[in-house]
Amino acid sequence: MTYENLLVEEQEGNCTITLNRPETRNALDMQTLSEIREAFRFVRANAAVTTVIITGAGGKAFASGADIRALKQRGVLETFHSETQTIFNEIESTGKPVIAAIDGFALGGGCELSMACDIRIATARSKLGLPEVNLGLIPGAGGTQRLQRYVGFGKAKELIFTGAIIGAEEAERIGLVNQVVGTPEALMPAALKMAETIRSKGPVAVAMAKTTINYGAGTDLNSGLIIEKLAQTVLFGTEDRMEGLDAFLEKRAAKFKGR
Repeated sequence: MTYENLLVEEQEGNCTITLNRPETRNALDMQTLSEIREAFRFVRANAAVTTVIITGAGGKAFASGADIRALKQRGVLETFHSETQTIFNEIESTGKPVIAAIDGFALGGGCELSMACDIRIATARSKLGLPEVNLGLIPGAGGTQRLQRYVGFGKAKELIFTGAIIGAEEAERIGLVNQVVGTPEALMPAALKMAETIRSKGPVAVAMAKTTINYGAGTDLNSGLIIEKLAQTVLFGTEDRMEGLDAFLEKRAAKFKGR
């Protein structure tokens, strides 16, 4: 499809999705969210794509959150039927690793979008936070649930209750960000290197690992272990498993086929 608010580029097995509304600091209006959904539908349907990077244009923000003027006009039923949670759930459940490359602000819905991704890499100048309480609201696109899973119950309450905006180094320290790079110029090379490393592994195994982690996090330990055992059992029936073992024994790089 033709995108108005995104740039979508596929190259060497990776799809880079760039939020391209720098004049609004990449605010997440409904048009942008709808295009993000369509881009991830493309990713899921495209067997040639095995990793995804999502980032923001302009150098000031990954995504600055919702359009505040639009929020002022939104009614009660419209809020209840909002699909933002659903769209972010679709990103999280995409069977391919998704890396958020963050430069600048990732606030409100922008922070929630980054948390729906699997891995977050940020520049040292980046700022993250969920300041919705300043508007008399709460994070409503998964923030109250995902943040506690990354940083713990108490820290999530602190950040959400106070609306604090934290720097990238603090975000890395508490587990919200995986990696911090010093300059904006280093961001995409770091994200692409991470994506390349992941693509060198068994794609079915990576997809199974993602599913196992995501579903296991929402259940008790014993149920999670059963999910893990079933996933491992499936992987033992794949061609990639035999290729990986043979490659290790023969001291060569594995040539995985995703089968």
